[in-house]
Amino acid sequence: MASNSFFVLHVLVMFSLASLALSDSLSPSFYNHVCPQALPAIKRVVEDAVRKERRMGASLLRLHFHDCFVNGCDASILLDKTATIDSEKTAIPNNNSIRGFDVIDKIKSEVDKCCGRSIVSCADIVAVAARDSVVALGGPTWEVPLGRRDSTTASRTKANNDIPPPTLDLPALINSFKKQGLDEKDLVALSGGHTLGFAQCSTFRNRIYNDTNIDSTFASQRKANCPRSGGNTNLAPLDPTPALFDSKYFSNLVSKKGLLHSDQALFNGGQTDNLVKKYSTNLGSFSKDFAESMIKMGNIKPLTGNQGQIRVNCRKVNV
Repeated sequence: MASNSFFVLHVLVMFSLASLALSDSLSPSFYNHVCPQALPAIKRVVEDAVRKERRMGASLLRLHFHDCFVNGCDASILLDKTATIDSEKTAIPNNNSIRGFDVIDKIKSEVDKCCGRSIVSCADIVAVAARDSVVALGGPTWEVPLGRRDSTTASRTKANNDIPPPTLDLPALINSFKKQGLDEKDLVALSGGHTLGFAQCSTFRNRIYNDTNIDSTFASQRKANCPRSGGNTNLAPLDPTPALFDSKYFSNLVSKKGLLHSDQALFNGGQTDNLVKKYSTNLGSFSKDFAESMIKMGNIKPLTGNQGQIRVNCRKVNV
């Protein structure tokens, strides 16, 4: 009788694994049968990492964003440089600023241990870690559609071309997001991710010294830690509460205190002004739209079915 039960269980597991391999669509319940422990394991590691360093939450959120904007949400950003991999880690938007790789490695190790094998993709880990980071810092939760597979390539060139730089004006921002299937509401809501984290002096120097649509006191405060030359990696918070998911990022824009040129572009007499104003006084509305836009962004060109692979090591293509 016991051997019969084991056989049935074995058949069910093999059937579930086969279903995983053949699935062409994303679903929040993708791992429910084959490894129900996976999502709790990701949450535990993320919460621990954010507890140790609050800034890590913003870094994991940014990792997902920078992954999805380059050939879709396929964990290509995690691949190290090799003779055949043109790593995105050294692209201009990522070089010496993208973080969180060690946390992803730790999550992968824990999840594989829980699941007994490499079932959960690195791409799904990045997507869930972004959600759990937002929640850990007081933000909304959402069901993450799952079932992405991992790329076997990366593109530093596409990272340089497709991740929007902090110098863009509103029309260029709208176009950049439109190329990814995202609209103006997504642009404003996802930019609200800058309610968390910091930026390096090199990304906002031109704004604080040359832009005119900036509060003069705010500019002076930022100049104290960001000289005209040198100090490129000095950090400044993207909003007054960089470890708390709130609406102060948008209040700052209304007060002309956006840190990045591309932030302030959202509130500068253009068509996104009204939405920025709305979010600045309505955290509930922002939180709801942010969650919806994160799901939409997470659905950009995923690899599914028998496309790509499930990497054993998130930094390397399986051999």
